[in-house]
Amino acid sequence: MPVMKVLKFGGTSVGSPERIRNVARLITGPRYAGHQNIVVLSAMAGTTNTLVQICDYLSKRNTAGAQETVNALEARYREVIADLFSSPSAASEAAAGTRRGAMMGAAAAAARAAATESVARCFAYIRSLMGVDFTDTDEKEILAQGELMSTALMNNYLHMTGTRSVLLPALKFMRTDEDGEPDMRYIALRLKRLIDMNPDAELYLTQGFICRNEYGDVDNLQRGGSDYTASIIGAALDLEEIQIWTDIDGMHNNDPRFVEGTRPVSELHFEEASELAYFGAKILHPACVLPARLHNIPIRLLNTMEPDKPGTLICNTPPTRSIKAVSAKDNITAIHIKSGRMFRAYSFLNKVFETFERHRTPVDMIATSEVGVTVTIDDDSRLGQIVDDLMAFGTVAVDRDMVIVCVAGDMDWHNGGLAGRAVDALGDLPVRMISYGGSNYNIAMVVAADDKVEALRRLQQGLFGRE
Repeated sequence: MPVMKVLKFGGTSVGSPERIRNVARLITGPRYAGHQNIVVLSAMAGTTNTLVQICDYLSKRNTAGAQETVNALEARYREVIADLFSSPSAASEAAAGTRRGAMMGAAAAAARAAATESVARCFAYIRSLMGVDFTDTDEKEILAQGELMSTALMNNYLHMTGTRSVLLPALKFMRTDEDGEPDMRYIALRLKRLIDMNPDAELYLTQGFICRNEYGDVDNLQRGGSDYTASIIGAALDLEEIQIWTDIDGMHNNDPRFVEGTRPVSELHFEEASELAYFGAKILHPACVLPARLHNIPIRLLNTMEPDKPGTLICNTPPTRSIKAVSAKDNITAIHIKSGRMFRAYSFLNKVFETFERHRTPVDMIATSEVGVTVTIDDDSRLGQIVDDLMAFGTVAVDRDMVIVCVAGDMDWHNGGLAGRAVDALGDLPVRMISYGGSNYNIAMVVAADDKVEALRRLQQGLFGRE
């Protein structure tokens, strides 16, 4: 297989006709000359949220509300198609009576007709699910239409500009197994077969987010799954690099929404990036890192709006003995269980964690003492049942509206002073809980949601202010 990269573009990158044109210019430009790259696209910005709203209406049997929302979304796509497939240069040459102008006009008309047909087919399918007993499978089918439409628009636009692009339908190769994990062998075999069927293509396009499950039903990789799609493809085909294109120039050393003076981090270890992504860095989906790390394929985070910026490279970088970045995860609940029966009781923690397993609620952080244990969760939908069950083992206290602040870097315990710098930077700000030593790449601290912004600002000043 020739040298390839996989390039993923998120919803904002393809969120308007002009941005679709920008991406098309980028992926066909000199930066990627001579490479048959695979391009993964998300749904246009706002589409998935609207499709979720349509599904909500249908689940509540409000067909009229669903129909109105579908009509509005379809009208938006008609406007996008009208703009995207207009060809001012062809129109001016056609007016002058040139043969080239006539050919350009014909290509634009053909591409517009094909895009219109593809999009109309998606909306017709959505409407076909109205008036039936709406199921979870129907919802997954509807949510898949956003990516199907964005790739249809891009593919036909590329054809209009003379690029030999080929669609690789994700539903023909992307599959999860009975555990919900990507079936890498199946994916690799199907993908290679599809690529081999189109050896002369200049570009391959596919959909992010969507897949089939072990039963063959349409499913998805959850929110942010387009990053995951790109990483799975990169790992399955052992590609040269995985590129994630967004609207920010790499992963910053703090959250620029709340902190001034942040800067992109030039290089991160896979583990550092994984910790930051899981604990709130929105630029990268947490699941994206694992396939790349296991197959040692670098991930590069780049900015669609400023493509010449270097961005952030994620790889097996050697230890740096430094702190790289800070992130924060919202909507955290801390649960403290105190019991004298915990003292020297080897089964106590097992019973506690069986409770969370029974209620299918993952634990983010844990801290223990001889008579107590505190854990944090980010899903409180079963909190009432969990607390009821835990009360059988001891006194239970709950702190809601908390935030986990993650400080990532080369935090090996031999690197004396790094953890202390992170804690000292918070000064007199109250800290509910600290987790250190579970990973060599982060220290995590729990603070009240009201103190989040102040915590991020103090960490920025204390850790990076002297740089």
